[in-house]
Amino acid sequence: MLTLDPPRKASRTDSGSPPSAVMGTRTSGFYRHDLDGLRGIAIALVAVFHVWFGRVSGGVDVFLALSGFFFGGRLLRASLSSTTSLAPLPEVKRLVRRLLPALVVVLAASAVLTILVQPETRWEAFADQSLASLGYYQNWELASTAADYLRAGEAVSPLQHIWSMSVQGQFYIAFLVLIFAFAYLFRRLLGRHLRVALIVLLSALTIASFVYAIIAHNADQATAYYNSFARAWELLLGALAGALVPFVRCPMWLRTVVSAVALAAIVSCGFLIDGVKEFPGPWALVPVGATILFILSAANRAADPHLTRADGRMPLPNRWLASAPFVSLGAMAYSLYLWHWPLLIFWLAYSGHSRANFLEGAAVLLISGVLAWLTTKYVEEPLRLHAPVAQKPAVAIPLRIRLRRPTIVLGSIVTLLGVALTATSFTWREHMTIQRANGKELSGLSSRDYPGARALVNHARVPKLPMRPTVLEATDDLPQSTTDKCIGDFDNVDVITCTYGDVSAKRTIALAGGSHAEHWLTALDLLGRMHDFKVVTYLKMGCPLTTEQNPLVMGDNRPYPKCRVWNEKVMPRLIADHPDYVFTTSTRPWNIKDGDVMPGTYVGIWKAFADAGIPVLAMRDTPWLVRDGEPFFPADCLASGGDAISCGIKRSKVLSDHNPTLDFVERFPLLKPLDMSEAVCRDDYCRAVEGNVLIYHDSHHFTTTYMRTMTNELGRQVAAVTGWW
Repeated sequence: MLTLDPPRKASRTDSGSPPSAVMGTRTSGFYRHDLDGLRGIAIALVAVFHVWFGRVSGGVDVFLALSGFFFGGRLLRASLSSTTSLAPLPEVKRLVRRLLPALVVVLAASAVLTILVQPETRWEAFADQSLASLGYYQNWELASTAADYLRAGEAVSPLQHIWSMSVQGQFYIAFLVLIFAFAYLFRRLLGRHLRVALIVLLSALTIASFVYAIIAHNADQATAYYNSFARAWELLLGALAGALVPFVRCPMWLRTVVSAVALAAIVSCGFLIDGVKEFPGPWALVPVGATILFILSAANRAADPHLTRADGRMPLPNRWLASAPFVSLGAMAYSLYLWHWPLLIFWLAYSGHSRANFLEGAAVLLISGVLAWLTTKYVEEPLRLHAPVAQKPAVAIPLRIRLRRPTIVLGSIVTLLGVALTATSFTWREHMTIQRANGKELSGLSSRDYPGARALVNHARVPKLPMRPTVLEATDDLPQSTTDKCIGDFDNVDVITCTYGDVSAKRTIALAGGSHAEHWLTALDLLGRMHDFKVVTYLKMGCPLTTEQNPLVMGDNRPYPKCRVWNEKVMPRLIADHPDYVFTTSTRPWNIKDGDVMPGTYVGIWKAFADAGIPVLAMRDTPWLVRDGEPFFPADCLASGGDAISCGIKRSKVLSDHNPTLDFVERFPLLKPLDMSEAVCRDDYCRAVEGNVLIYHDSHHFTTTYMRTMTNELGRQVAAVTGWW
């Protein structure tokens, strides 16, 4: 994945040294082939762990540290030279020339595969992430997705891996501005002390970034994983290593030990550390620190005229990595990083498998390797390399001749691909805007034509009409409280309240908990206006009312400490407000077997309400749609050619024969069970569509359109419990 100063063929001048045009891997007078080899090791770890193990190997962190070393070290050397220009534009052009061509080619190929392989329900997400990848803010796009509970179960993006390139691109520009601006302002003033000042500045920024990474990791690891400043310390450490290279002095035996330990740590990192959960926190020091040690292990070696190859002056592990196979692999690391992930994701989408077996994984890696070699040879290198000055003719070449040069033609093709990809992404987003506008009519659908739940509960006749919402409308068929921002997001621990139904009524139902309580608002709002009660919301994404001390996000099991904080705030507030009833969910799916369960951590909630004399409308939770341990979207399935049955699930998989809440009614008389399962599932099967209405807008939230069709049945059950009508 490392893109700056990738290795060229090991050509030599007459003196046996590599050409001076090669930057970044040249330290103390000789070319660092071992760092090219380390790049090869890193990309091999990334690809192998992605394809076969489904884990983070630490290889990306190796890349980040190497990027900081190459790019940061080069800029530091430029800033310390009084004869070097500090104009940023040439550096920016150089970045664009090195980073964008291969990226555009892979994005264009991925766009074609998305249309051929993925259902159209995923095209908008791909369009958004294509633009984010081209604009180098993909990490922030993914961070916002990770924090969005409504998209928590979304299929993995074929462009997810580009987050690290976005982090690098942002770092390159920020570091360029910082170092050149600092040198411009203080180079004359500080003179020979400029190096020390830069080291102090970078050290302060590294410490600040590392401390921030720990804080962000503890607060919300899923979001921190993609945070640029939480990752900056990994690149800054590499830059600091570049600044310290001239001062390395140690015997060969110590260099060998350090090199061997560092390489062993890098290779074993993916097996020993779960980077998905632990990075970018303190455990990321293992791959990053090991990379820095490996860099320094062979740094500043004195020239030896008796050796014809500079690599011979390095420790044994470094010489191993300087061998041709590793160097060749490192040469195409960037392209291989770009290709392997989308090919893996598209194969899984096409095959329907949750993971690649050995042969499938080997085929993905082989094809990725071939495409990476072709991309490196015919896209990266021609557009990256300049002709030597000595070869440039003295006379001006006519424009019509220059336009026929292969590099000009290739550059034009890549540019056109980028423009076409951008235009297509914006066009599809505009199409989705129109679809959302069309979706506003869903609230006015005829109950005769679209009976929805009434087809199950009241055996209403179902005419043959197109399903609504459509697969493209479903994602945005959300309750009004979501639009009104009346549900706290993952980072917010404040208690947010909004009022619906008959806002002037004296009777109150408090709707409290997570989004699985929230989606009942549509029906409760209608009932409140019909039967003279108001609905006050106390909601937070992914956070039911619970006494759990270490809650997890249902669906991906990431730690959710802010759910506990919110519960500690909302329960006293609910008890103080003392509504006539609290409406909340009372069950959850089993994580270890079929069916549903009432978690033990809910019992303390029932006791608190019982002690306060507040009755609870305890709604059995929504059936979650899961296949092979992963949530699936009925809209995706339908868009891929499935039907209401094939895109549904067996009832026994998601609902137990007996509502678990009923087991606690005798102990808590104020607990009033509600169960709408018969309005969602048939006796043996939960279909994706009932009464011409799509039931789910993702894998576990009802569409607002289907919720409207459940209003009468919910009203019947609430009336039986409350006696209000």
